[in-house]
Amino acid sequence: MGVFDYNRRSTLTVNVGNVPMGSEWPVRIQSMTNTMTDDVERSAEQCLRIVEAGGEIVRLTAQGVRQAEAIGMIRNSLRAQGCDVPLVADIHFNPRAAFAAAALTDKVRINPGNFVDPARTFQHLEYTDEEYQAELDKIRETLLPFIALCREHGTAVRLGVNHGSLSDRIMSRYGNTPSGMVESVMEFLRVFVAERFFDIVISMKASNVVVMVEAVRRLVKAMDAEDMHFPLHLGVTEAGFGEDGRIKSAVGIGTLMSEGLGDTIRVSLSEDPEKEIPVARKLVDYIASRAGHAAIEGDYCPGYDPVSPPKRATRLVGEARTPLVVASCDRDLITGALRPDFFAEDLLDLAEPVLVITPDNANIPGSLLQQLHQLEAQGNDCPVVARVKYDDSDLEWLQVKAGADLGPVVMSGLVDGIWIDAPECESQDDVMRIAFGILQAARLRMSKTEFISCPSCGRTLFDLQTTVKRVQAATAHLTHLKIGVMGCIVNGPGEMADADYGYVGAGPGRISLYKNKECVEKNIPEGEAIDHLVALIKQHGDWTDPA
Repeated sequence: MGVFDYNRRSTLTVNVGNVPMGSEWPVRIQSMTNTMTDDVERSAEQCLRIVEAGGEIVRLTAQGVRQAEAIGMIRNSLRAQGCDVPLVADIHFNPRAAFAAAALTDKVRINPGNFVDPARTFQHLEYTDEEYQAELDKIRETLLPFIALCREHGTAVRLGVNHGSLSDRIMSRYGNTPSGMVESVMEFLRVFVAERFFDIVISMKASNVVVMVEAVRRLVKAMDAEDMHFPLHLGVTEAGFGEDGRIKSAVGIGTLMSEGLGDTIRVSLSEDPEKEIPVARKLVDYIASRAGHAAIEGDYCPGYDPVSPPKRATRLVGEARTPLVVASCDRDLITGALRPDFFAEDLLDLAEPVLVITPDNANIPGSLLQQLHQLEAQGNDCPVVARVKYDDSDLEWLQVKAGADLGPVVMSGLVDGIWIDAPECESQDDVMRIAFGILQAARLRMSKTEFISCPSCGRTLFDLQTTVKRVQAATAHLTHLKIGVMGCIVNGPGEMADADYGYVGAGPGRISLYKNKECVEKNIPEGEAIDHLVALIKQHGDWTDPA
């Protein structure tokens, strides 16, 4: 994969309605409505807002045939208003809805984890080789008429795998792992390829950035081994709200785009969907600006595998055993709870030398990674801090740029600290928060509560934005915890297997609470749910009073 030199991975072209997608075309930006799909008028209005913001593709949920048919009506409404944006039907658990959507929409997203296999129960299943082959035959039998229908109507397909929705069958054999995600989609891909149906886009998503990046890297290796070259849809699912969602998305999507991967992206924020578009546009434009950069000479250090990079603690002296944050401002300006481990001048007082590397190429992560690989190849045992200077004063630009530049660097396992030098930023507290946010997104250093919240869709059973804020207000001081806030049960329990506690919509006005992936309280009235969540956290000894 191209790290030192930015070049797009070569893929087939897939037409989604009137929008071609693949390596010969710009990276496409998309979002998803959060209206009830049955509400044709409101859904069409939201589609228009997404398009006006710059969205090129819009996805809508289709729980059943009725919602799939509603997408057809929404498309007719948009066409009547002069808008020909491609519409994608998002399907879970219901092949009948997928068949209906194939005749009415521009692309159908199906999830290999629940399109044929029954709903997951997180039970371990045992199969003989013959029994397992029978399950694969069942997948083929189900897909053949679907493929024929998509071929007849010129409908593209997205095979969308979520870390949180692998089937019990896959998890029993491969675990709830990136390898399991890859095998889940490859089973389906082999059927499509055997039928010579190539209008396919693939996504591998997780709320855990590290899992998402590894899954996509493994998928590319698996496809290359079988001579497959399908476009990739990138996104960090349940990225969250506000700054956290922007940083997680920039780290995950930006890391893969830095390697030339990705042909369409969605930045999934727990906000109005049209607000996702400007963030995605910044990210795409920033990565694309590297095209044609001066060549970076260098090789990987011996034995380095970007699919599973090494994980090591910092080599700096002292008690800290996690990557560090360095600041270069007057320390009196840092007034927030997150203070850097070292101010720039303090590095000079350390008992052992610290190497500070800076980029010398428009491809910032490529330049930094090349230096890190050279140091490793030379046997360097001094701690290394990566320093990048930005002239931006706009916080969203800084979140996107720093996340996309430093995400690949910290996830390489080769760096011991980061230094965001942003003298034009009004508040250095903001700069520190972004630096710590990058390390947290890469799961290298927890400095605050991590909220895993979905962007909401037509399946959402409560006001997600308001609810996320209320949960944050009650629990934001629990910096050692990961808390999931999910609008429905489609992906909630699985995605929250990575969370300590979960708050999930169970029905209108009703909430279920989870400890890890186990549902421990069902159908709590929404008005009482946060009190129950706090009580649950206290019951398990994870509560601390706010300072």
